[in-house]
Amino acid sequence: MHSAVVGAERIDHGTMRTINLALLLGALRSEPISRAELSRRTHLSKASITNLAAELAARGLVREGSPDRNGTVGRPGTMLTLEGARVCGVGLEINAEYLAVCVVDLCGTVLYDRAQPFDVASLPISDVLDEVAGIMRDTLEQLHSARRHVAQVMVSAPGVIKQPAGTVHLASNLGWRDVPLRSQLLQRLDADISLQVENDAKLAAVAEYRRYEDSDVRDLVYLSGDIGVGAGIIAAGQLMRGWSGFSGEVGHLHLDPRNLPCHCGRTGCWEARVGLPEFLAHTGDRLDAQPIDRLLIQIQDRATRGDQQVLNALDNLATSLAEGLSVVIDMLNPRVVVLGGYFSWFTDFLIPPIAADLTARRLDPGAGALLAGAQLGMVSSAHGAALTALDSVFANPLSVPRC
Repeated sequence: MHSAVVGAERIDHGTMRTINLALLLGALRSEPISRAELSRRTHLSKASITNLAAELAARGLVREGSPDRNGTVGRPGTMLTLEGARVCGVGLEINAEYLAVCVVDLCGTVLYDRAQPFDVASLPISDVLDEVAGIMRDTLEQLHSARRHVAQVMVSAPGVIKQPAGTVHLASNLGWRDVPLRSQLLQRLDADISLQVENDAKLAAVAEYRRYEDSDVRDLVYLSGDIGVGAGIIAAGQLMRGWSGFSGEVGHLHLDPRNLPCHCGRTGCWEARVGLPEFLAHTGDRLDAQPIDRLLIQIQDRATRGDQQVLNALDNLATSLAEGLSVVIDMLNPRVVVLGGYFSWFTDFLIPPIAADLTARRLDPGAGALLAGAQLGMVSSAHGAALTALDSVFANPLSVPRC
């Protein structure tokens, strides 16, 4: 058996081949590349590239694209590109107000997405899990009929997630504590499928970061605005989870001078000031009156028409957001801060005053963060879950059976 020595560890031929396949597939994730350029980037021989590409093609992961006509002398090289026709990732988001599902192909193209109102917070956990499993089952059956290979199902849930068990340790806004979400869903599905669970804000950060991958942005904070408030943190281009998965729980920073009680059991949490229930209390609306997207459209329209009650609520929200974001920015020094969830509906009203307030508070005049609204709105997390579900394929292309 052939082997290579890396440091003090001996790597056998099979492991090395898996590593090289992952290296090649990962290089193609952002753009099509010629074999010659792949050889240069990976330091693998052209013969090895050809052999590895054939293996990936046999699994429906790559295909040959157009010739590379870059103006150089000689025969144009053939481009290798990801093949989106076979493998897909499935993301399913559990939100207090709705359930959402998203399917993306290997290229990251959205094949299907849908959200439906569902009062998760007021229903028994077993009823919620039955509904989630039903949506998941229907989605998997459709993909199977279309001859799609599902790499993984990634479930997005609010709160602190215990890994690797996929247990929701605490989702205070749902009233969930130590819910074995992953095992309960697998039991209901009774199918041979890879399923994982991750925090909603973390997955939303993954989705929103994609639009910056071709830029010099390597550090980003996604702030989710919902009943609760959390953050997804991208540091040096990688999702930050923390050793116990607790990173990003910024909604529980002690920033409310009223010291009002929070769902988490503490008092004075930031989300008591900037969470959706507090905002609706200022606009004179009720969370349970109608579907959340319809309600936010109405409030957005009132703001555009100059409704003073809504404008005052937005001014108050901007002030409270700036106070908390100044702490987050000082701690993490992100290049970009993305306002997601319900915040994303009002960025025209929120970003200018927040930016002005942050400028006044800034420690380093040259270290300001760019503020942006979430491009994917309320479904950022489901989208990020589907994208993250593909990571298992890029880590081990051999996990996909041959066509």
